[in-house]
Amino acid sequence: KDIPVANFIMHEIHCRRNIEVCRCCSESVPKSEMKNHMESEHGQVTCKCRMKIEKSLLKDHEASACPLRPALCQYCDIQLAFNKLQDHEIYCGARTERCGGCGRNVMMKDLKEHPQVCG
Repeated sequence: KDIPVANFIMHEIHCRRNIEVCRCCSESVPKSEMKNHMESEHGQVTCKCRMKIEKSLLKDHEASACPLRPALCQYCDIQLAFNKLQDHEIYCGARTERCGGCGRNVMMKDLKEHPQVCG
């Protein structure tokens, strides 16, 4: 941090005595709180997918990388685990619905493009 020159020596002495840089995240943490910081930010937890991960990274993992994160089917909007989505969408996209324009049965996966070739 920017410190006035007149206060620099006192500030530096205070910091060396009371502040520690975390070896994991390089954050400046009061020495008295370092144990708590290590446990709350860098302690290992197990995700529901059984992956061991640093506690501070869990939310991002659950939102974007966890194979058990919730995902929506693009055809029926049902919510299921991301690792089940591909198999479900293959099945779900192969279902058919009757087109109101031409009367043909059209697979769900082709419904978006169908109006261009309908009739």
